Amino acid sequence: MSEKKKFNLEYALRSSPRILFSFISEPNGLAQWFADDVNVRDQVFTFTWDGETQKAKLVSLKENKLVRFKWVDDDPQYFFEMEIVQDELTNDVALNITDFATPETLSERISIWDNQIDYLMSVLGGG
Repeated sequence: MSEKKKFNLEYALRSSPRILFSFISEPNGLAQWFADDVNVRDQVFTFTWDGETQKAKLVSLKENKLVRFKWVDDDPQYFFEMEIVQDELTNDVALNITDFATPETLSERISIWDNQIDYLMSVLGGG
């Protein structure tokens, strides 16, 4: 099995950081675009897609700025992170994604993020 490599994606979004933060940090927000269903207990989020569940521990949270999750069943060095970046001059808001994938699954992972962010844009009412 190939080693996973870190990759970064950036998406411009029409949203305030405060509103966007609720969509990346709260179960009901995440369930609207990231997964079919999301539950949280003791900082462990259970994400459900097509009846299959994966658990991720919330390991970092900065109010209106950033969330970082570690998959419970993955190696400890791997995580995925969603960071809200606001341009100081234009006030444009972007969502930066940091994730890991093997070379064989990289294009698939990027495609999944692209699709999920498309959902997020439609939920936010822009795009």
